[in-house]
Formats: sequence, structure tokens, C-alpha cells
Amino acid sequence: MNILVETLRFIGRQSVQACVLGLLLSPAAAFAAVGDEATHEGDHQEDVLELPEVHVHGLPLNKDRQLGPVAKSTPWPGIPASLNGQEIDDWMKARLLVSKHAKVTVVVLEPCKHRELTAAGVHALGRWTFDPQMNGDDPVDGELTVRIHFRTR
Repeated sequence: MNILVETLRFIGRQSVQACVLGLLLSPAAAFAAVGDEATHEGDHQEDVLELPEVHVHGLPLNKDRQLGPVAKSTPWPGIPASLNGQEIDDWMKARLLVSKHAKVTVVVLEPCKHRELTAAGVHALGRWTFDPQMNGDDPVDGELTVRIHFRTR
């Protein structure tokens, strides 16, 4: 009887360990939510950072692929209070000129339909900080083009 009880305990422990290992190694299912379709498919192949209401396209995430300046701090724009409660699907495109001294200048290429969103985007982009683009060991002037997508439901 003792042997049977010990065998059942051993099998139970092994089963639990196998289940836990299976859960840890199984990939998590990731499906897009309904209504999450891209509104501008062409640039979704670029690096994308997603936030609940705002996402930014074109921001390089890997320092080793330094084709432009490398972002150190990227405070995100928010939805202005004057637009709270409204359904928004708007975007802006901006070029960030980063000097070899890491000074940032924001140039709006395409504004949002809502002026408030453009102002919020420009304000946030102006607070971004960068390491300058490098040519070997020498800092050089660089630029980065980003698209900010504002969307609420």
C-alpha cells in the first residue's frame, strides 16, 4: 500500500511539472482585436511602437542599425482635453533634424486634421532626446521621419 501511495505522489508531481513546463514553453496566442486594422498599410513594415491611443511609425529601435539618430527619450503625445470623448483617427508626419550636438528641430511634413493634435505632436516631439547619428566615431547631423497616429474608439 505504501509503495502505491508513493508511486501516485511521484506520478502526480511529474504530471504537474510537465504541465507547468508545457505552459511555459507554449507560444501565447496573439490575435488582432476587431477594429485594429491598419489605416495606412504601407508603413506598417517599419518599426512600430504601439500605445493605446497613439502609435509612432519609423522610429528605429536598434542602436546597431544606426541609419540615423538613436532615440534616448521619447515622451508620447496625449489626446488634448478639448478632444476627449470624440472618436479620432488622425495622423501627422514630421521630420526630426538632429544636429551632431543632439539638438532637435521638428519640421511638420503633414499636419493632422485637428490642429490640437498637431500641436500636441509637435510639443511631444520637441521633448525627444537623441544620441546623434555617427559616421564611424564622429557625430554627424542626421534626420528621422516619423508618423504619429492618434486613434480613439
